[in-house]
Amino acid sequence: MRVLVTGHRGYIGAVMVPRLLRAGHDVVGLDTDLYAGCDFGEPPVSVPSLAVDVRDVEVEHCRGFDAVIHLAALSNDPLGDLDPQITYDINHRASVRLAECAKAAGVGRYLFSSSCSLYGASGDEALTEEAAFNPQTPYGESKIRTEQDVTKLADASFTPTYLRNATVYGISPRLRGDLVVNNLVGYALTTGEVLIKSDGSPWRPLVHVEDLCIAFEAVLAAPREAVHDQAFNVGRQSENFQIRQVADLVEQAVEGSRVTYAPGASPDTRNYRVDFTKIETKLPGYRPQWTLRRGIDQIVAAYREHGMDEKEFLGPRYYRIQTVKGRLAAGTLGDDLRPVR
Repeated sequence: MRVLVTGHRGYIGAVMVPRLLRAGHDVVGLDTDLYAGCDFGEPPVSVPSLAVDVRDVEVEHCRGFDAVIHLAALSNDPLGDLDPQITYDINHRASVRLAECAKAAGVGRYLFSSSCSLYGASGDEALTEEAAFNPQTPYGESKIRTEQDVTKLADASFTPTYLRNATVYGISPRLRGDLVVNNLVGYALTTGEVLIKSDGSPWRPLVHVEDLCIAFEAVLAAPREAVHDQAFNVGRQSENFQIRQVADLVEQAVEGSRVTYAPGASPDTRNYRVDFTKIETKLPGYRPQWTLRRGIDQIVAAYREHGMDEKEFLGPRYYRIQTVKGRLAAGTLGDDLRPVR
């Protein structure tokens, strides 16, 4: 397929693009490169790309593609809370507009990178795709609104699919240190502390970034009827963990480290377990490869090979909110989060 990937130079996109190329797809990116210079090791693979803000996409940008994979977004809760209105402009309104442009341009498939965070505060029950939404942040709410609006566009010629990603982890050329597993490993290696910032009780479904890419690849390859206007929780049935369980595994993997709790640590309202039966049984070609323990070992090895130290890890490069605030302060990013040329 000829595929347009928005956010192709982000954390997930930098892993997904090489995989799509190896699978034989013709890939074009769309990205303003908000995180230029935030590389971990080698920079992301270069492909033809459009330097267009997702809020400015027009029909012509989408013409000639078989599918759009929409990853571009303000990528986590701290960024979403920075200015909730901009979060809705980018994560919701621009996502719907992109779908409308894609449909008008004759694109057959629209793969939306949604999130399990839309389930929000849900306790210990394992949640299927039919569960009620209970978002705790503008980020989670923006994903719900997009799904609800894009489903109205589905018809015989336009197939949207909503991939509700578990919390992602793993190594990427555009590493994020603000993801819980990557973060706990980084603290353990560079400070000796596996620092938990809640009371450790919240549940999180986790998915390795490579397995997440496998899910998108499987949707691209699946028969239309298997994915048409469908939501899939993306992860593995065995990969729901409480944060303290993740911390214990990190402590075991990093010799000499110990689990500690941040002062005043309290329960996190974002607490959800997720059921992945549907994707494991209904999506042809979805065969995830990673377990959390194996993923932690990968991160430990990569951080050590890189020579990661405390100053680098806790600096702005791998934390999206720090990068954005730094660019705002430097005047290279406007208040609307558009690059200042």
